Amino acid sequence: MFAGMGACVKVAADYGASLPHVVLFRGIPSVLLLFVWTRLTHRSLVPNSWKLHIWRNLSGVSSMWLGFFAISHLPLPTAISLNYTAPLFIACWMLGWGGTQRDPVRIATVALGFLGVLAVLRPSIGHEHLLAAGLGLGAGALSAIAMMQIRSLGRLGEPEWRTVFIFSCFVCFTGIIGLLVDGWRDMSLPAWLALTGVGVLGLVGQLAMTRAFGLGSALLTAALQYTTIIFAALLGIIFWGDVPDPIAWAGMGLIIVSGLLSIWRTYTEDRIMRGQTVVQMEATSVDTAIEETRRV
Repeated sequence: MFAGMGACVKVAADYGASLPHVVLFRGIPSVLLLFVWTRLTHRSLVPNSWKLHIWRNLSGVSSMWLGFFAISHLPLPTAISLNYTAPLFIACWMLGWGGTQRDPVRIATVALGFLGVLAVLRPSIGHEHLLAAGLGLGAGALSAIAMMQIRSLGRLGEPEWRTVFIFSCFVCFTGIIGLLVDGWRDMSLPAWLALTGVGVLGLVGQLAMTRAFGLGSALLTAALQYTTIIFAALLGIIFWGDVPDPIAWAGMGLIIVSGLLSIWRTYTEDRIMRGQTVVQMEATSVDTAIEETRRV
């Protein structure tokens, strides 16, 4: 679904849709569907922490704008690969500020990831595409910040559907502001159909991903997200004739491997921390019971 959404973004841009159009149509279906669903099920849309939502949406919405710009101006598999470098930036953060500076897995992740980025960019873009490539990489960095904010929201007990709804509202708001600045454009039928595809495919993909994270293995779900790069490469070959050369394929593989390593390390550390917390709680309970017994 996300690879198809990226293809629709590219088609919409090719047929004259502006970037604010694309962003607005990405958010509209999610806002309408989730609003109706919450009213029918009598659920509250008031968040537990506006502060975390604001930070999450500043980074997440900015990442979307930059990512859509990159998709509009770069070969589809190249742009999608750059958008999926978020785990690489999370690994960089962990090395620099997260307290795991000597972690060999993190070091390997960063090295493989940056080699992959260089391999993807070297044969795929010219000098005229450097801005789009830089913004695509920036989209990955901002997406990493958004991911960490989403984890914080989850720990506060914020349901996924509310996070998605508030995010989609921010997306629509920025799209409207963009249209007020850029102006409305007359578009052809293919552009309208592509914009509809952006909204519908993005919504289905987001709901499917949220459902998978809620019911399945979080580690496996995070790993399977990287199939987006493979599907994007196939769509680029079929519809635009963008056939990556062997070096670009190798770069995509390195980005996927580095992302999987980073995801695996993150979830492993979370599991260890949860285990330590449980042990500490059990030890505290035992100490308390012993002390009560002594008092008796």
